[in-house]
Amino acid sequence: MTSQVRGPRVSTIELFFDLVFVFTVMQLANVFVKHVDATYALRVLLMLGIIWWMYGGYAWLTNAVAPSSTLRRTLLLTGMAGFMVIALSIPYAFDGDGWAFGVGYALVTVVHSALFLQADDNASIGTAIAGLAPINGTAALIVLAGGFLGGAWQYGLWTTALVLVVAAPYLQRSMGIWTIDAGHFAERHGLVVIVAIGESVISIGLAFAGMHIDPAALLVALLGLCIAYYLYWNYFSGDETRAEHALHTIAEPVRKARVAVVAWGYAHYFLIAGIVFTAVGVKLSVGHAFEPLHWPSAIVLSVGVATFLLGHAWFLSTLEVPGAWYRVAAAAGVMAAIPLGHWRAVAQVTAVLLVMAAAVIAKDIKTVRAQHTTAIHDFGR
Repeated sequence: MTSQVRGPRVSTIELFFDLVFVFTVMQLANVFVKHVDATYALRVLLMLGIIWWMYGGYAWLTNAVAPSSTLRRTLLLTGMAGFMVIALSIPYAFDGDGWAFGVGYALVTVVHSALFLQADDNASIGTAIAGLAPINGTAALIVLAGGFLGGAWQYGLWTTALVLVVAAPYLQRSMGIWTIDAGHFAERHGLVVIVAIGESVISIGLAFAGMHIDPAALLVALLGLCIAYYLYWNYFSGDETRAEHALHTIAEPVRKARVAVVAWGYAHYFLIAGIVFTAVGVKLSVGHAFEPLHWPSAIVLSVGVATFLLGHAWFLSTLEVPGAWYRVAAAAGVMAAIPLGHWRAVAQVTAVLLVMAAAVIAKDIKTVRAQHTTAIHDFGR
């Protein structure tokens, strides 16, 4: 990714960290693909919300505290270990392994606070983390308790923890203390999006395990690859650079922090959830190209793509970057394709792809025309 406001680059250990985190995301997809129903959808969204909050916390962390020493890198590796424990517990997190999820989450949370104590600017960062650490710590204890108790208690306590962390930015008064490097911040989140899209392609390929390859299955797999491409192109067609620049130009610290939380925190949750659901939908279509999909499978495919598009629309509108309405229109189009899947899987996959392609092409044409008009106007001066 290119940047207009390049500061420190994302380090390789941060990318290593993202690979471990994305493993937790793909574990959610692996769980959901085996149980496509409302209960498991709720479980996936709940676990993803809890996990995503702490991933975002680490993105803010390394934006302020570069992993430039052995101690910092060791602590970051310990945080990765916590995410690995979370990932391994996901398949049975609601069936006896919730305690492991809670332990992993508690470890991730403790390391997060400990790393902030290594900041060079101890005074301001210390003030900020002093407001945030008790909220994160309370949420971690609630998740841990829910994991041990299980059943209805687990649903209730984990939902409480999610509400708490989502509200955290509005429960502390030190948001203006954060100094955000827009280049590093945007690049870090962009990398996790592209890694998640790449992992979704791998999960589609894994659907061929134990399956004889036939033209119909190959067709759906290739169409799924093209859908993944348009997820990528929606995000990385230049809007990520414009979004970075928009964040960089915000001078008021509190507003800058709030915008960063909404755009790269809340909105990106829906981007990642959309990638998970899309991968599940395409994976369920492999091997059934010319057969009807069950309604839940057809719904998951379109809802996944629509969730990604709406999340990106929210992201763009928060930063006042043009293009949100193209995503909203495309989301409506892919939702309208659900009945096609109940007729033939390949029909829905093709329709979703065509809608996404049309929206991207229409937006690119408008962008080129706008740039051409601007160039003529500047030349006329």
